[in-house]
Amino acid sequence: MTGKENSLPTSHSHPKTSHAKPVLSEIQTQKPKENRSKPVSTYSTTPIKKQYNSRPINKSNSARTSSELMPPPKVSAVPKSRNATPVKKPAGTSQEKKEIVKPQETKSADKKKKKRWVISDFNIGRPLGKGNYGNVYLVREKRSKFIVAMKVMYKDQIVKANIAHQVRREVEIQTHLRHPNILRMYGYFHDDTRVYLILEYAPNGQLFRELDNQPNRRFDEAKAATYISQLADALKYCHARKVIHRDIKPENLLLGVNGELKMADFGWSVHAPSRRDTLCGTLDYLSPEMVKGQAYDHSVDLWGLGVLAYELIVGQPPFLADTFHESCCKIKKARYEFPNHLSSGAKDLISKLLVVEPEDRLPLDDVLNHPWIVENRTTEPAEDSF
Repeated sequence: MTGKENSLPTSHSHPKTSHAKPVLSEIQTQKPKENRSKPVSTYSTTPIKKQYNSRPINKSNSARTSSELMPPPKVSAVPKSRNATPVKKPAGTSQEKKEIVKPQETKSADKKKKKRWVISDFNIGRPLGKGNYGNVYLVREKRSKFIVAMKVMYKDQIVKANIAHQVRREVEIQTHLRHPNILRMYGYFHDDTRVYLILEYAPNGQLFRELDNQPNRRFDEAKAATYISQLADALKYCHARKVIHRDIKPENLLLGVNGELKMADFGWSVHAPSRRDTLCGTLDYLSPEMVKGQAYDHSVDLWGLGVLAYELIVGQPPFLADTFHESCCKIKKARYEFPNHLSSGAKDLISKLLVVEPEDRLPLDDVLNHPWIVENRTTEPAEDSF
């Protein structure tokens, strides 16, 4: 699932809420178009090419909060006891023994069969977002009543864009991640024309939209420190498993039912025990080594974390410029300025992350224990990864 990793989008735009009829026929009859609109949600199907500095500001309301239901209970076969004392039965009762074993075998078979979802297993609700290769819908699994987000991608568009391996890699990585600040992918299935990804529903929408709705388009330092702490904890979990996200930005971060940050959109992520050299991601968040075409490792996410911290408390990325070339020059030299309203602690953290040399960037453990983070955050890091 790698694809041609050479597009340099600067940003995603806001999701536009639609109230289309929540009917299954919308998915079943919809045909892919050659030129679809840009992704409007972090549930976007894949990163796509965008014009530089084209991030619009749309003061739309954030998604309404919705309570999630518990997932369906797992059905487990009853184990046979090895030391069970045999009970003598009268002759002619062998058929009764078979009837006792039969339901256990049926349950096991039903369990395996139920793992294979089909589109008719879901009630399709309103669209959550649209992308070049498909759409995202709010859906409910009929049997369990569990509410999820369903990303629907069109196979012909995936093949045409040569991103089949990139989609496969996104699924392989995200389905294995278990962290409270990482959006869960429950599974996937496909039919003749589409691929369906079943994702955790984050009812409070994009962090980008929440940021856009703030006065002066920036968070106070307590909220910013909380988000940075949660993201640092999620990245620490990923890096321990040799996973690099490579596309940290507000558009790819969602807010859960309690307002907690959820790292999402693993379209550019990679399992990389060794160094990489693919140029990918979003220009405003590219690290110096990426811009220079050098090999890189997980430290590109540390740079992205620093850029995000700056944007959350300043209101714009640190290396914003009028042209692509000017932004690249600023990034290569880590040339940026702090506004007067930033505290000394915030400046210290950002300046230790936005360092040109990757090995000199502040490690995630030190980010989580930085005085500015500890003093301002309102949640604690997860004690155990699960």
